[in-house]
Amino acid sequence: HNMSAGPGRASAEPWGSFDEPVVQGGGGSAVIDMENMDDTSGSSFEDMGEMHQRMKEEEEVAAEAADADDQDGDFLGMKGFKGQLGRQVADEVWQVGKRQASRAFNLYANIDILRPYFDVEPAQVDGRLIESMIPGRMINFPQKIAGELYGPLMLVFTLVAILLHGMKTSGTVIREGTLMGTAIGTCFGYWLGVSSLIYFLAYLLNAQITLLQTLSLLGYGLFGHCAVLLVSYNVHVHLLFYTLWLLLGGLSTLRMVSALLSRTVGATPRLLLCATASALHMLFLLYLHFAYHKMVEGLLDSLEGSNLAAMQRVARDVEQVRINSTAALAM
Repeated sequence: HNMSAGPGRASAEPWGSFDEPVVQGGGGSAVIDMENMDDTSGSSFEDMGEMHQRMKEEEEVAAEAADADDQDGDFLGMKGFKGQLGRQVADEVWQVGKRQASRAFNLYANIDILRPYFDVEPAQVDGRLIESMIPGRMINFPQKIAGELYGPLMLVFTLVAILLHGMKTSGTVIREGTLMGTAIGTCFGYWLGVSSLIYFLAYLLNAQITLLQTLSLLGYGLFGHCAVLLVSYNVHVHLLFYTLWLLLGGLSTLRMVSALLSRTVGATPRLLLCATASALHMLFLLYLHFAYHKMVEGLLDSLEGSNLAAMQRVARDVEQVRINSTAALAM
């Protein structure tokens, strides 16, 4: 027994020392740990599955919303967006047209645009009229040229009135406004046409002058023409006219030439520009004194003759038709 117990004890001791911690501490703790591991692992997998499912559902919902937005965008792009764009374009066109029409018919705005060119005092105009008869002595630096149109415009209308006065004193009868229209066309045509020509030549020859200054310079140059024609229409003496033509017309022309010389560089450009301006200015005064009356009288005679011939021809044709018809009925 002892022997059996001995070995059994002996055998139990080594295995007992190995089994005891397993049964006492390790077994219980192992079971608890496995349970905890099972619980945590199960809950984590379930949570991951639910999260994955929710993500899939959210992706599906987002995809459906994107498809719906694309369909709505296509629908609105074909119908709604084009309609809105068309209305916006129509509104812009209407607003632009309204602004342009208001600018075209707004007289006050147009007057404001022209106001700087006519904003001048009467004393300044008187001084510039006197200066237009005094040639500049220094041509090494650019002379000052007035940039306003009030004085030149008044001189052009004064020249028109003097031409009408000269036609009346010569015995020409005004019919249907032909004489007044011819005078206005002649004076304004010379002022605008010759100013444009001189400005074009100045641009080609690199002269430092603007179109506004050219209009002002040539317009004030008509002051000598007005004075010469006013005297010559009332005093019909050719010697007096030629004297005033050389004196007053020459002084106004020299004033123009000196201003152009001071703003042009080079001998050839100066000669070409100043010769053109002086020749046109002096010849225009000769034309107004000698050829203008004959031209207007010939124009009036041609108009009256053509109208009279037409009236006579129509009356004669009507009478002939009546005679022929009466003879035919009698036969």
